Amino acid sequence: MAPLRDDLQDLVDEVSRVLAAPATLEDADFTLLAFCAHDDSGADPMDAVRTRSILTRGSAPETRRRFEDFGITAATRPLRTPADPASGILTRLVLPVRHGDRTRGYLWLLDGGRIDPDDDADPALVRAMDLAATAGRLLADRTPDDLGRALAGALGGRPGARAQAERRLADRLTDDVAQVLVALSPAGGLPAGWRLPGAGAVATPMSDAAGADAAVAVLVPLASAGDLRPAGALAAASLRSLPAGSSAGVSLVRRGTGQLAAQWREARAAARVAGAVSRFSPVAHWAELGAWRAISDLPGPDPAVLPLLADPVLTETAETYLDAAGSAARTAEALRIHRQTLYYRLGRITELTGLDLTDGDDRLLLHAGLRAARLSGLDRP
Repeated sequence: MAPLRDDLQDLVDEVSRVLAAPATLEDADFTLLAFCAHDDSGADPMDAVRTRSILTRGSAPETRRRFEDFGITAATRPLRTPADPASGILTRLVLPVRHGDRTRGYLWLLDGGRIDPDDDADPALVRAMDLAATAGRLLADRTPDDLGRALAGALGGRPGARAQAERRLADRLTDDVAQVLVALSPAGGLPAGWRLPGAGAVATPMSDAAGADAAVAVLVPLASAGDLRPAGALAAASLRSLPAGSSAGVSLVRRGTGQLAAQWREARAAARVAGAVSRFSPVAHWAELGAWRAISDLPGPDPAVLPLLADPVLTETAETYLDAAGSAARTAEALRIHRQTLYYRLGRITELTGLDLTDGDDRLLLHAGLRAARLSGLDRP
């Protein structure tokens, strides 16, 4: 982040010098990026908007709407916004910061109305617009760390911050680009100094309730919505650089920013299943989880199942029996035990849980509970 910030600060300093006015640079979401007073007298012109922007690193929604009503979002050349003495707002010269036919931000100058925004022959204004174009290129080519912070905000921020972060990701996540989210779940936590292998994806650590880095979210753009090989390859390469026992999950394919939170839930759930169920390990795709999708939403096993979990042999027997759709022959063969032994164990399971294994609802409750225990780690005494 530092190199980008330094470049933008140097650029704002130069704009302020060229136009001899205090300058402020904000991105398209009105987040303050850099500012410069540039007043040899020490009397920096300030108003309520500039003060709030500097102190809070942003502007209030009503301030944003006020200026957007003057057409700044579509402006391609300098324009002036009028003063509002009743609100303590000074007139401003606005230089749109654009790149690739999109508005990336705004340079605001408190020039006291001195500069004519329509004077195309003013060399200082021409130079300032060149600098604004440079700022647009810098903002369009934000660093991976910058995008990673935006991804973290889109997945875990508060509603207002989430919407702002999604707008910052809009360049990467247009409706023309398909993407998946990959959740990396490192065993024992994320190693210090770990970096995502390869390039082209955006990654950010995601903290758990205790503030520890419990997972890594990776945004993977796809050349084709039907080709998930880039996501699989990235997940596999990442797991090779993480401790043994780590797992990964891949979300469904979507476009745009509107479903990022849903994709993250899918990827996290798939990673949990991959870490708990050997046939999905080490990388699970949400699209392939079947009934494990519903199980991943359960907070844990039903209390009726808990007494059974203290006995690993009976737990394995119950799960094998239910996976075999209640077939005694297939269960006995899979466990390599005599059928009479199986019947004895099934009787003990009924005693411990109070569930009737001949009843469909009870079998469903037990099956779901055993799988939820697997995901929660409760099946390991």
